[in-house]
Amino acid sequence: MIKNKKLYNLALILFIAAIALNFPFPHENPYGETVVSVLNIPVQSVNGWHYVGMASLALLISAIYFLSKSVNKFHGRVVLIAIILALFAPSIIASSFQKTIASGIYAVSYERDESSCHFDMNDESTLSGECELLFENHSREDVQFNIEFYDKYSFEDDVRMVSLMNNHAPYVVNLKGNERKTVKIATDIDVSNIENHVESGSSTFINIIIKSGEKSRKL
Repeated sequence: MIKNKKLYNLALILFIAAIALNFPFPHENPYGETVVSVLNIPVQSVNGWHYVGMASLALLISAIYFLSKSVNKFHGRVVLIAIILALFAPSIIASSFQKTIASGIYAVSYERDESSCHFDMNDESTLSGECELLFENHSREDVQFNIEFYDKYSFEDDVRMVSLMNNHAPYVVNLKGNERKTVKIATDIDVSNIENHVESGSSTFINIIIKSGEKSRKL
């Protein structure tokens, strides 16, 4: 079936590189974005071009091209399987790793779409914030970690919201082995010296950072 091993091996290398760039672990953003951020390389241009996404797509297209050239039959099937793997393999591998091998905070999954925060002003200078965050510990060992909040898009004119919960951060969370739990966090925030802040409202898809010792995950 394989008529050119060199092209096949090249396609495999490029395919693995494309998968690695899109690997959704250990942070919310793909692994490729984490790497370029550490290297102080911009993730996207001022015009909105997403460098990591473009590089991943280029690698994938190149991998599929060389793969189709390396086989002598079933070209359509091979290309279709490669595309399906590229779409679903990263999340499947990350989930499998968490549920089998991972330990500590790396075994903890955070359900962003099931988490929310609610804010109301108690008086002119005090804002009451309450969040419900859903976690699941996939390991058999108990896990303890700290939580901090952040606003994903932070610009000068933005009204601060979720990050205000850091008033009394970090918040300590304990999860037993294989436990799935909704963590409730409530705090009163002095906003008398904060120009831009929310006065009331709710927010979903809450962005957090969990930390344990020197390990941290941006979720």
